[in-house]
Amino acid sequence: MTATGPVAGVGPKSWRRPALAMFTVGYGANQFVPLLAVYRRTLGLSDAEATAVFVVYAVGLIPGLLVGGRISDRQGRRRLMLAFAALSLVATMVLISGQWGVSGLYAGRFLTGVVSGAIFSIGTAWIKELSETAAEGAGARRAALALTAGLGIGPLIAGLLAQWAPAPQVLPYLVHLVIAAVALVLLFRAPETRFPGPAPARPPQLLPAAAATPAFRLIIVPMAPWVFGSVTLVFTTLGEHAVPRDNSLAVAFSGLLAAFALAAGALIQPTGRRLSSATRSPGGAAAVGLAVVATGCLAAAGATAWPSLWSAAAAALLLGAGYGLCLIVGLAEVEELASREELGGVVALYYSLAYAGLAIPYLLALAAPSIGYPVALLATACAAMLTLIAVAAGSRRLGSAR
Repeated sequence: MTATGPVAGVGPKSWRRPALAMFTVGYGANQFVPLLAVYRRTLGLSDAEATAVFVVYAVGLIPGLLVGGRISDRQGRRRLMLAFAALSLVATMVLISGQWGVSGLYAGRFLTGVVSGAIFSIGTAWIKELSETAAEGAGARRAALALTAGLGIGPLIAGLLAQWAPAPQVLPYLVHLVIAAVALVLLFRAPETRFPGPAPARPPQLLPAAAATPAFRLIIVPMAPWVFGSVTLVFTTLGEHAVPRDNSLAVAFSGLLAAFALAAGALIQPTGRRLSSATRSPGGAAAVGLAVVATGCLAAAGATAWPSLWSAAAAALLLGAGYGLCLIVGLAEVEELASREELGGVVALYYSLAYAGLAIPYLLALAAPSIGYPVALLATACAAMLTLIAVAAGSRRLGSAR
């Protein structure tokens, strides 16, 4: 059991230091989006290879999430957060070596995944604990905004640098190294909220108790993969297949699309929070998010059938909005379900489910050579609608039980 006592040094702005660390790690994770267009050209990557390099990030996420969330519940937030924030610098330096071969990209993306899993799970729980004197739901909102801002600004800056600045496979990474180093230094002064106590009498359960609740099983589990499964389609598919081939600004535009999608995700999160409160059920709000995701997939199918900058931007807007709604609804419900002692573990499990959605664009890349991207995206929209039906049915079951 981890001791909980009075926390020294906590002020109304204490949450900003772990939030900045989440921002910089999200920035580092998604700065790769426009650079992928560069590597497609310089390393001759196929669609499946390029998507695999992007998705190997998810393989690293799982151990990062498991180590980060649950161990920080028992041993404290700051020490682990500092270690993984430092590892973020190493991951970016490994990615610089990717200009000489795809193995450097695989290694760097895997390490980035490990770092992201740990930082996102620890940071979300830490921000929640540092926001306990704020309005209800402030912790989830602040964590989601920090994550989304980093994921959106990273590809925007990297895309501009890769398109027009010298050394496109080096300079964007150097920018991240600078901001990540600043965040690491500032993190040393963030107040700890969890303190090590006596070892538990029994080993911890494989899954947190909250994972067995009907709300988690019926709403969170089916919805979560669409959080990143939706917006990742913008990163891996729209930039390459919904933009006219003769566009000379493809690298910058792929970064702009990602930033546009994540800006939509950030702006819609307050609406998602109000929607959850208005429907008095996470299932109702999740169903709205999934409906937006399905509409975004339909728009993406049209954009890949008739490529244009406007159709790609419209699809990115819808997919980003669906991401933002699903993310905030899930985080808010997780905070509601989790006890203080298992908050980090439940957040880690939620992010694990959310990042499992990175399999969606990979499966799309495998199927598209046979059936084409428009048809594959129509099938993806149907899958999102089927998930919506399952969540709506689960929500009705919860309502009846209550």
